[in-house]
Amino acid sequence: MSLQLMIESALYSASQLFMLPVLLAVLLMFFYAFYALGAFLWQSRQRRRGQAPAFDLLQSWRAAPTMTAVELETLAFKRLEAPRIVTRVTPMLGLVATMIPMGPALKSLASGELAQVSDNLTVAFSAVILSLLAASLTYWVVNVRRRWYAEELVLIGQAQRSQGLAASEPLAAAAHELATEAA
Repeated sequence: MSLQLMIESALYSASQLFMLPVLLAVLLMFFYAFYALGAFLWQSRQRRRGQAPAFDLLQSWRAAPTMTAVELETLAFKRLEAPRIVTRVTPMLGLVATMIPMGPALKSLASGELAQVSDNLTVAFSAVILSLLAASLTYWVVNVRRRWYAEELVLIGQAQRSQGLAASEPLAAAAHELATEAA
C-alpha cells in the first residue's frame, strides 16, 4: 500500500469519526434555538407589558447604579454570546454534516448501492436543513435583543443625564456600538 493511499484512508477514517459528534452538536443547537426562541418570546411579552425582569440592562443598572458604560456593554455582549455562537457555528457544522456522508454516498454510487446513497444523502441534507433553521432562529433573536439592549443603554444614559451624572456620553457610544456590531 502506497503512502498516499494510507494517508487517504486515514483521512477518510478520521472524518467518519466526526459524524456522530457533529450530528449531536447540530441536534443540540437545533433544540437550543427553540429554547432561545421561547425565552425571547417570553421576554418580548414581558417587555410589551412593561415588566421589569424583561429589561436586563436596566435591572442590572438599577441594582448597581455605578456600573460603567463598558460594564453594561460587556453584560449585553455576554447575554448575546450563546445565541451568537449558535448563529455562526451551526451552519458550519451543517456543512460538515453534509460533507461527511458524501464520501460513503459516492462509494455506494460507484458500487451501485443506490439505497446506501439515498440513506447517506438523507442524513446529509437533514443535518444541513436543521442547521440552517437553528441559525436563522438565533440570528433573529440576536438582532432584536441587540436592538433592545441598545435602547436600554440609551434609556440608562438619559436617566444618568437627568440625575446629573456624567456617564451618558460613553453610554451613547456603547449603545451605538452595540446596535451596529455585526451579528
